[in-house]
Amino acid sequence: MHSRFDVANGHAVLAGETVGRGDPVVFLHASICDRRMWRPQMAGIAASCQAIAYDRRGFGDTHGQAEEHSAVADLMAVIDAAAGGKPVILVGCSQGARIALDAALLHPASVRGLVLISPTVAGAPEAALPPALQALMAPLKAAEAARDIDQVNRLKARLFLDGPLAAEGRVAGSVREQFLDMHGQALRAAPAGASQDNVAAYSRLQEFTAPALVMWGNLDFPHIQERARRVVQMLPQGEAYESVDAAHLPSMDHPAAITERLLAFIGRCPPGADQAFS
Repeated sequence: MHSRFDVANGHAVLAGETVGRGDPVVFLHASICDRRMWRPQMAGIAASCQAIAYDRRGFGDTHGQAEEHSAVADLMAVIDAAAGGKPVILVGCSQGARIALDAALLHPASVRGLVLISPTVAGAPEAALPPALQALMAPLKAAEAARDIDQVNRLKARLFLDGPLAAEGRVAGSVREQFLDMHGQALRAAPAGASQDNVAAYSRLQEFTAPALVMWGNLDFPHIQERARRVVQMLPQGEAYESVDAAHLPSMDHPAAITERLLAFIGRCPPGADQAFS
């Protein structure tokens, strides 16, 4: 059964959807997308799990007043409302992975497994881009300074959907159209306010002892790939998966393969989260 829901938290109303029944799996989108990026994965796991996805503040169908807030508190409000407070597996991409990891550190009893895709991690070392990649980023910085939304959208698709290590236009058709629609909507959204979460996640990765799957694409920025590899090594039960011919959004590049990998991981996660942290 597929249904939509709204969850009020602070001055925001978080819009989400859920499909299937069983142990809950919550999806957190990247900051260049919205919850639609997960539709193939949600459909793929719905036969055995309850799949839940929502739009964060400033994205998709979520709306509200701009305010300082906690992205983790928003996530927990969704878990309470849509999953009945049951322990969940969190699946996050990029900034969504950061929020998932922060939530696991702050609410260990609520998280029984993590899937981190192209993860941003609070406290991770800053990367220095080589000159060739700095040159690729320069037009984006200029477009952002000029507030040229259409150009920013096109350049983000080139860098994060195609990947900086691939040719522009590598990803075409309906997938590119969906990306441009999701990110374009986010670029035009009213300000939502900043999340005040401040978790030293990078220095605490060894605390998470439940299963964790870390994925990345081999066409993504090299420093993002390297960060993902380091995260795998630092997680006690970290498992690595490199998605070949994918960039920052492997779930959109290879939806069937990522769904299959996700289902296999879910099957290895024991129920409950009481022993998730040492």
